[in-house]
Amino acid sequence: MPAALSAGMMEAMTTDSYSATARDFYDAARPHTWANAFAPVIAGTGAAAFFGSAHLGRAALALIVSWALIVGVNYANDYSDGIRGTDDERTGPTRLTASGLAAPEHVKAAAFIAFFVAAVAGIILALMSAWWLIVLGAVCIAAAWFYTGGSNPYGYQGLGEIAVFIFFGLVAVMGTEFSQAGRVSVVGFLCAVAVGSISAAVNLANNIRDIPTDTVARKNTLAVRLGDAKSRRLFAALTMLPFALTIVLAFMYLPTLAALLALPLALESVLKVVRGAQGPALIPVLGLNGKAMLVWSVATAIALFVGGSMWNGGIYYPLA
Repeated sequence: MPAALSAGMMEAMTTDSYSATARDFYDAARPHTWANAFAPVIAGTGAAAFFGSAHLGRAALALIVSWALIVGVNYANDYSDGIRGTDDERTGPTRLTASGLAAPEHVKAAAFIAFFVAAVAGIILALMSAWWLIVLGAVCIAAAWFYTGGSNPYGYQGLGEIAVFIFFGLVAVMGTEFSQAGRVSVVGFLCAVAVGSISAAVNLANNIRDIPTDTVARKNTLAVRLGDAKSRRLFAALTMLPFALTIVLAFMYLPTLAALLALPLALESVLKVVRGAQGPALIPVLGLNGKAMLVWSVATAIALFVGGSMWNGGIYYPLA
């Protein structure tokens, strides 16, 4: 067992006092982050629908892949940060590993079960669309694990937000569109950048909250590297970028302006951050940005769906 385990956790292990319930494992999967998984698939399906190529079955498989990956990475982070002692003094949701509620190996197993679910759904999706998506899926799973896992996790080097932007933005949105349409469009790319930016902002808000404890633990996140003030300005820019891209999308199809319905949620989160909210006061920001991302994706997808229906006729194909 790694030496970095906290004294409290070691005591819990010695006395076999693990008491995690199914509810604890559910909470550790961090449902408030699931919008990061749902939004890119919704947006990518909307992009495919705009060109008459949406496929309900493939969309469902992509949703399973994305959701299982984010659940897996949440458990993996709980395990890896917990055994290093990084989570010992952290604010936010209870961590199973650091708190001693669950055995580290059980949390690790939960992560790999989620990754297995993502792999199975991903292989089926790849066999229905393009075989090389299997390779891309393997890269996604590796990225999910090595975010905080391994001997030199890239999340500790300030690369977490970049990874979120790539994998829960560019890859998830454009991969969803490609699996249904067999191509990636400019519309899909713009949606990918929009979803990726606000998803990265969610991760950044989490790391802004943890700057004091991460600094002590030598976890050099992007927020630690930039410092508090610059991180807050970057958060604001990332959160507002989707709405600038909405204007660009509107030149292609005006009804996509419906995505501005998410603007009040985004503005509320930005105001909380730029006005200096600290510690637990930053926790609601994660939910606000998650809701803003989901509303933006749903509104954009509905607009694109309607446009595709008008121009291309029926667009939803059978499940197979």
